[in-house]
Amino acid sequence: MALNLESQSSQASPLGFLTANPIANAVSDAYSAFSDRRAKLGLPNPGTVETISKEVQRDVSLTNFMHTGIRADVTKIVSISPLFQASHQFAMGEHMKPYAFAALFGTNKVFLQGSMDNDGLLSTRFNYRWTPSLVSKCQFQIGDQDMASIEHEYTGSDFTSSLKMLNPSYLEGGLTGIYILSHLQSITRKLALGIEAVWQRAALNQPPNSTMSYCARYKSDDWIAGAQLHAQGALNATYWRRLSDKVQAGVDMTLQVTPGAGGLMGGSLQKEGVTSVGVKYDFRMSTFRAQVDSKGKLACLLEKRVAPPVTMTFCADVDHYTQSAKVGLGITIESSGDELQEQQEALGGAQASPNIPF
Repeated sequence: MALNLESQSSQASPLGFLTANPIANAVSDAYSAFSDRRAKLGLPNPGTVETISKEVQRDVSLTNFMHTGIRADVTKIVSISPLFQASHQFAMGEHMKPYAFAALFGTNKVFLQGSMDNDGLLSTRFNYRWTPSLVSKCQFQIGDQDMASIEHEYTGSDFTSSLKMLNPSYLEGGLTGIYILSHLQSITRKLALGIEAVWQRAALNQPPNSTMSYCARYKSDDWIAGAQLHAQGALNATYWRRLSDKVQAGVDMTLQVTPGAGGLMGGSLQKEGVTSVGVKYDFRMSTFRAQVDSKGKLACLLEKRVAPPVTMTFCADVDHYTQSAKVGLGITIESSGDELQEQQEALGGAQASPNIPF
């Protein structure tokens, strides 16, 4: 009876012939069988193409932690669930603004972040989780150089696909901007392969340009290796290994091959590259990072929690090739009231921190 009602409803629909035909049924059956076999493999989600080397470039490497001069961050945590905090940053040094104010708000579906410095540069981020698998991310910057970024990321059980648009526009009568489409798929429990396509057009009077890059990631029990091959001839390879419970080490190598003065036909290829080796030590109340590269640059960073709300940071790097040295000192103060601790105890450990779509 139910089958007859379903067939009658399909026949009654004007577009019912698109699904009620032998070809559509065969494709649906083949896709269902393929999905069942893939689910039985139990492949993990490999992450995204952007985070394929996050263990080295974000955890061990000092690139995102180094600063020159003096910096102080004062953060006030107002609430945990939903997460809401405000911060003030004071700095005096190279490539740092004297003052910046930032605020953050996050729930299980929404993430909002905004900051403004003393020059009036406004930066905002807005993320929204439509479903457990689909997240939209928007980022805008208003100031000396206006910028807009829109990204849609879909996370499957064994893959991640994303579409990112930088300064997209159709106001001039044609499509301009930068469009990035990436996909990372788990092939086995340890191996994942990915591809990234980029299409860009600065203006209508300029021709569009498209490139393709490939990446791979292999994750073992205590080490991870990643590689990315770009269309411009650049190769980036990373290797991360956990030496013990408190010690991590990583190697980051970048090789660029460019044509010589005579071009591809009459000139030789020029090879430029840099390799850096870093290590990270996690102690009970502090973290120490050190890094050295093939160009003779040595850097180190020490983060120490001197009190529950206070963290001190000291960083320094010495460039033996240019005979220059830089030193940075920072302090971070996080404050919260007694009502915040009561809120955390009332919510209970695991439920106190929401699953924010960062």
